[in-house]
Amino acid sequence: MSHAEVLIPPQPAPKHLDKPLTFSRVMGCLVVALWIVLAIALVGMIIKGWDVEKFTRYGPRYLHGLMTTIVLVTVSVACGAILSVPLAFARMSKNKIINGLAFCYVYVFRGTPLLAQLFLIYYGLGQFRPQLEAVGLWWFFRDAWYCGLFAMTINTAAYQAEILRGAIESVPRGQHEAASSLGIHKIIAFRKIVLPQALIVALRPYGNEIILLIKGSAVVAIITVLDLMGETRYAFSRTFDYQTYLWAAIFYLAMVESLRHLWNWIERRLTRHLKR
Repeated sequence: MSHAEVLIPPQPAPKHLDKPLTFSRVMGCLVVALWIVLAIALVGMIIKGWDVEKFTRYGPRYLHGLMTTIVLVTVSVACGAILSVPLAFARMSKNKIINGLAFCYVYVFRGTPLLAQLFLIYYGLGQFRPQLEAVGLWWFFRDAWYCGLFAMTINTAAYQAEILRGAIESVPRGQHEAASSLGIHKIIAFRKIVLPQALIVALRPYGNEIILLIKGSAVVAIITVLDLMGETRYAFSRTFDYQTYLWAAIFYLAMVESLRHLWNWIERRLTRHLKR
């Protein structure tokens, strides 16, 4: 076995090279400085325009709207997740009819705006009031809150179905073959081998979908649901103060940031075995 007879002498550290001042770096610094100035001006306007009377009068309404938004999003995401499971399996089905129906559902609800779907449900289904009363569903579709919940549920179900389908199909085929070679039943293999890996892949897209739904939930204010945006519109109609919408934006930003940090914690927790 050969071995080194002469040691390589230690070499000095490489010289630190200063990065040249390019046009991109200058523009980046200017943009950051502009955002800082705008943020300072925004905070100054909030402090200068602070009105205790408006805060005490409309603050509880904002909190009520915030809770309404949280409940709407939570329930719609949960119901959409339940509905997305059979949709995802239908999209992966080899039966052309089942696959085609699921594809049409996903294609329509992902390809049309949530606002249009909301109008079709709230205003369009009202044209079928006798038929809905006959089957005992008019109590549901005559209420704006339920219509908003239904529209958000069927919309997010289409997105969640595609997220789940893509995550399941991203699991390597070798995982299925290894489970089969060990004599593991397909259902058990899917539940204990394929699904956990798929959910880790789908975790980040699920978080993005919930964030988009939080921001998209503001459209229910148009059909008289007093969510956060609905209460904001009410406050603005009484005060004509633009800061009412500024506070609404702060509340939405707080919800999104809270969810983002929660999702990051969940992702770190579930993927701790993947990090070296």
